[in-house]
Amino acid sequence: MNIGVSGASGKLGQAIVRELQARNSDHVLVAISRTPASTPGVEGRVGDYDKPETLATAYAGLDKLIIIPTTDLRPGMRGTQNETAITSAVAAGVKHIVFLSAAGTREQAEPAIGASYWRGEQALIKSGASWTILRMNYYAEALADEAESALATGALTGFGENKVAFVGREDVAAAAAGIVLTEGHAGAIYNATGAKSYTGAERAALMGEVLGKTVVFAAIPVETFKAGMAQMGLPSFVIDTITGIQLDFASGAFDVVTGDVEKLAGRKPQDLRDVLVAKLG
Repeated sequence: MNIGVSGASGKLGQAIVRELQARNSDHVLVAISRTPASTPGVEGRVGDYDKPETLATAYAGLDKLIIIPTTDLRPGMRGTQNETAITSAVAAGVKHIVFLSAAGTREQAEPAIGASYWRGEQALIKSGASWTILRMNYYAEALADEAESALATGALTGFGENKVAFVGREDVAAAAAGIVLTEGHAGAIYNATGAKSYTGAERAALMGEVLGKTVVFAAIPVETFKAGMAQMGLPSFVIDTITGIQLDFASGAFDVVTGDVEKLAGRKPQDLRDVLVAKLG
């Protein structure tokens, strides 16, 4: 069987390729990206979501394909890219398409980050192809990336107390690999989450424990949050995207706990503390 990973040069793509290599060596693995690197045991192909003509060749002959969206935050761009990748995969005759989406995905308008995932999901569902959607909760590694600013101010900020079931990137990769290496997932929508949801206070305390410093959770007004990012010189569309994520936190969009990682990966998801220790310890 020929298995492709589209978006293979990113951190998640690399993790999925490693997981596929570790779990099964009998299949042909194809790593697709704009700048494919030479990897032992993996065929590299050029594929650019902004250049559909490259995808026709990149997706040719694949039995299963995992599509990972880009990190392009410009309004409308990622949604168009997702639709292009799916249309190209269907045209290439890929037998089963797995789309990486986000927890809480629903119909939203740009610049909400969920808008691009919704467009991708809808395009896939309506495509007529055999498909599976894997919705990811918020990366545990992304929380670790907030540690520097939290240490500087002594506070992890948000728009109000909320709960998030952070998931490790390696767990998402293992779940995605499980989908393409086993059968029975056609038409399924899974949610890759951690084993529990953490409140703002709980994750701030955990971050402080790992770092050996006092970190508290502080609720701040939306406008204060946006003004702080503007002072950092971030583009308006980036500010809108990050603000949208925090609003999703506050609305409970990421307060979703499932057993899907264990079901698909064959092991329990990593504990948030373990991920923070690995990143910050």
